[in-house]
Amino acid sequence: MKSKSIELKALRTILITYILLCIIIAGLNYGYASQASEETAKFIRWFWHFYENWVKTLFIIICSFLTLRIVGSSETTTMRKRNLIGFTVAALVVHIFGPLILNNFELYFFTMPLPWTTTSLQLLYENSSFYLSRFPIWGLTGITSALIFYICYSIIVILGTLLLGRRWQCSTLCLFNGFAAEVFDPAIPITGKKRKIKPRNLKLLSMMRWVFLIIAIIFTAYWVMFLLGVQLPGNIHVISKVENYKYLVGELFMAMFFWVAFIGRGYCYYCPLGTVLSFIGRAADQKIVTNNTKCIQCNKCNLACPMSIEIKGKARDGEVVKDNKCVGCAHCVDACPTKTLAYSTKFLDKVSRNKKKDKALS
Repeated sequence: MKSKSIELKALRTILITYILLCIIIAGLNYGYASQASEETAKFIRWFWHFYENWVKTLFIIICSFLTLRIVGSSETTTMRKRNLIGFTVAALVVHIFGPLILNNFELYFFTMPLPWTTTSLQLLYENSSFYLSRFPIWGLTGITSALIFYICYSIIVILGTLLLGRRWQCSTLCLFNGFAAEVFDPAIPITGKKRKIKPRNLKLLSMMRWVFLIIAIIFTAYWVMFLLGVQLPGNIHVISKVENYKYLVGELFMAMFFWVAFIGRGYCYYCPLGTVLSFIGRAADQKIVTNNTKCIQCNKCNLACPMSIEIKGKARDGEVVKDNKCVGCAHCVDACPTKTLAYSTKFLDKVSRNKKKDKALS
């Protein structure tokens, strides 16, 4: 018990350090660097890349270990282990091996498909502020490789979601908010105890979900039309700055606010990419199966769900749970004492049936 208390303090300390570093580096990079001397700006960029790649990956590895130590035995963390392994592998590919192979230490900019950010589209316009700031560092070859990486990564996300549902991105690959919600889970919130989001706040977040999706689509549509040569009102550089501020205030800082005061998955309620992937998850027939055994109505599934989804009521009647908010973390599956719950999709159903057939034949 004492060791768990020490591990929880260590996890919380790392989370606080991570948040403070994010705020400091974001302030330096987006605010001070443009006014600083060339040498100072160069150091800020180096420090930013070192932090985003090496420090962040180290935090993910250490905190995954601490979280598994804190939350319980191997029998109650099966799905959570898969989540943490997925995030660790994703971090090693995106933050360590990818940058070293491609000599590009900003690949993390290209791991969130449209419409989450228009960074990839901005890189197609050679007079955009993003292109002009990266061309001297990357060159044309670097820009081309970054775009190829982005296309490949986006295809992997979409195809993976069609097979495995929203779990693939939101609980395995997402290096924006998904990883933090998992690796720091026992330490969130920093102040007070975990609190379920109240129904009225859920309605507000539901409205924000559509507002942020519409905003993201507007930014995407603007850049697509601009690149196609359509005459549009407004200054493209101002549009880019507005999107940067939207990212800093509505996404980065808001995500951190949820970690401090509420739950790790707060931002997941209104993430534009998550909303799009929830539709693809529907096509994949993403669901929580509730009839593997007999539900005892203990309510542990509802308490474990970070997205405030009603599972217990469905489990009582053996009905599948299909909800667009589900990020596929499967915490409910781990929490179920009777193992009546399971995360599944059409593809996973087929794999399961084939395994049963092979077992029966053998």
